Amino acid sequence: MDKKNALRVGALAAGTTLMMLLMSSPALALTPDDGDDPGPGLSVIETLGLYVVAPIGLFALIAGLVMVLDRSTDREPKAKAKA
Repeated sequence: MDKKNALRVGALAAGTTLMMLLMSSPALALTPDDGDDPGPGLSVIETLGLYVVAPIGLFALIAGLVMVLDRSTDREPKAKAKA
């Protein structure tokens, strides 16, 4: 990639990021809307369990099931033909 294209990509990324930041309005989140009824907050342990441990556990479970239940035979190493 030449210098001109790298500069163009950088400018596009910076412009996109700036537009996304300008269009989002986090300041409006401080004012509750009608009908908002937030529940109790999560503790640090609950947050880590929900957003870190649970996805890793689900990934490991799915990967383990795929490996155990995989019955394909086309992936066995083939014997090399002797010349």
